[in-house]
Formats: sequence, structure tokens, C-alpha cells
Amino acid sequence: MTTILPQKVKNELQTKVVGRTVHFFRQLTSTNEIAKALALRGAKEGTVIVAETQTQGRGRVGREWASPSGGLWFSIIMRPKVSPKNAPQLTLTVSVAVAKIIEKLFNLETKIKWPNDVLIKDKKVCGILTETSTTGKALNFAIVGVGINANFNRQDLPANLRSSSTTLKEEMNGEIDCQALLRSLLEETEHHYNLFTQGRFHAILAEWKRLSKFLGSYVEVISFGEKVEGWATDIDEDGALIIKLRDNTTRKIISGDVTILKHRRETPD
Repeated sequence: MTTILPQKVKNELQTKVVGRTVHFFRQLTSTNEIAKALALRGAKEGTVIVAETQTQGRGRVGREWASPSGGLWFSIIMRPKVSPKNAPQLTLTVSVAVAKIIEKLFNLETKIKWPNDVLIKDKKVCGILTETSTTGKALNFAIVGVGINANFNRQDLPANLRSSSTTLKEEMNGEIDCQALLRSLLEETEHHYNLFTQGRFHAILAEWKRLSKFLGSYVEVISFGEKVEGWATDIDEDGALIIKLRDNTTRKIISGDVTILKHRRETPD
């Protein structure tokens, strides 16, 4: 298993901001939690926190994120000069970077599932969690956490996650170089983050839609306790999911869990 050496990652990085400072921990509670603490103390944009394992890894809506040894668990501090309402775009931005690098390095076809999953063969290999700090209408910083199932087997995950997940080790029939993967991910993330900060999210969104797993499918979305069924027709500029209901009205879903309902084969009018 490749040990990640922060200085080696930094020395070989072809970036200007992302990853110029890297903190590595054998074990911590959550990379997002540590990143937030560092950001509040003024840590520079692009600072990266990497952990070999997390004891309290977090997923969306407060869920636990299983983080066994061998995975690639890291968070990036970002300080874009944008409105807080644009922060969800960062999740889509980084998910495109992750999907493209997995395809490039391992020749594995990837798909993205709204809002924050990267899939291989319909199974989750990566999740992304964006958390923000705001003051009024100002975004102080954003923490983008990335968790990639890399060098471990699905049996190392909790039983309820094994059937819906995969790992790079299993897909490649052997361990991968996590240090090289991290370096490539940080470079690709900076490229897409630059597009984002330059006001070119439309280009990222076009890539996201190309990689989308479910647009055009009939889906069920559970959002804030409400269940909505309809056709997933689009993702808007805010990163929200647009659902066309059976009565031909549309709903904008800001956050939720999506399930493709395979028994529905019709297409929207």
C-alpha cells in the first residue's frame, strides 16, 4: 500500500494553489472537520488535509462515512469570491475532476450521480461533501471533502454498503498508487476550480451532464422528508436537479437522494 508523503506530493505537483500545503494524518476524526478548524485560523486557499483513516468521516445530511485504511480521504480549503448560493457548484466541479482522472488513469468508465457520487458500473467509488462558512451574504470559505474507495476490498465496508459500492483495487484487480492518484486529482481539481472562479461554470456543467448517470431517467427523489417522482430532465446553473412530474409541471430540487426507478420506461412528453 502506497504511503502518502506530503513533501513528495507537493514537490511533484503542477499546481499554483491547490495542494501547495498538505497536512497528512495517520488517523483523525474527519478531514473536513480539521480543514474547517484550519480555515477558521486563516489557512491558505488550496490547503489539503489527508487522512489514512477517519474515525468520524461524514457524508451528506449527517451520515457516517466509512473510511477504512487504504482509502483516499482528503479535504481542500477553498476561498472563492462567490455568493454562498453558488457553493453547491463546487461539488459538481470537483466530481467532474474526480470522474475524469479515474477514467484517464485507470481507463475505467465513470458516471456521476447527482448530487455528489462518482460511480463505476453503477456502484459508488467516490463521494464528495461540500461544507461552507458564511457571514450574511458572504462566503468565507468552503471545504470540499473527497472520499475515494481505493486500496481496500468491499468487505472492509459496513455490510449495508457493500452491494452498492466498489473500490479501485477491485476494479483494477490490484492496488493502485494513491500518492500518484492524489497528485493527479489535485491538478485536475485546480484546473476545474479555475474555470469555476473565472465564471465558466457552464463549461463544467456541460461536462457534468456528459458524465451524468441518470438524466432522462424516471427517478424517485427524497428531499427533506418529501418523496418526489418524475423524470430527471436537467441540472440548472445553481446545481439543482429539475424534475418533470407526471402532470407536466416541474420541481427544482436543491438537495436529496436519487433512485432510478427502472420499472418506469416512459419518457416525458
